[in-house]
Amino acid sequence: MQVLQVQLEVGPDPAEVGRARRWARSRLAGSGISGMESDEPLAETLILLISELVTNAVVHTGCPAVLRVLFGPGAAETGTVRVEVADASASPPEPRHARSEETGGRGLELVDGLADRWGWQPEGGGKRIWCEVDTSADTSAPGGAAEACGLAGHEPSCAVPRTA
Repeated sequence: MQVLQVQLEVGPDPAEVGRARRWARSRLAGSGISGMESDEPLAETLILLISELVTNAVVHTGCPAVLRVLFGPGAAETGTVRVEVADASASPPEPRHARSEETGGRGLELVDGLADRWGWQPEGGGKRIWCEVDTSADTSAPGGAAEACGLAGHEPSCAVPRTA
């Protein structure tokens, strides 16, 4: 099984989030995702997931991070896209439930609602947070990726399984 992996080093500056989105958008297009109108909901979901994970790494650690996007075989048609962000902080991600008036604190809730799977694991002195999206899901369905993946109305989990 062949997997294509691309990665980008991200500096500890919030402006890097926009650069990571632009970089990811071009890589998705190069993989065949977002080349057609029917792929646009999938591409936008992946960009949002990338934006949230990179933002969390930059804002909560203040350290550089590495963004990786892994495309499994047939990723554009029936495969899986995995997004990983590795940072130098050993602190585990802490999902929270933001109050309606708060402007932040929803990142991991979005990841939990949009990704088919997500988790984290220690990596060196830091950690790697990852999420996966199955590209065969019908993200053009009413309700978008969350409904297509059976996650509409899904309560975000606070316990993320640690993987080895």
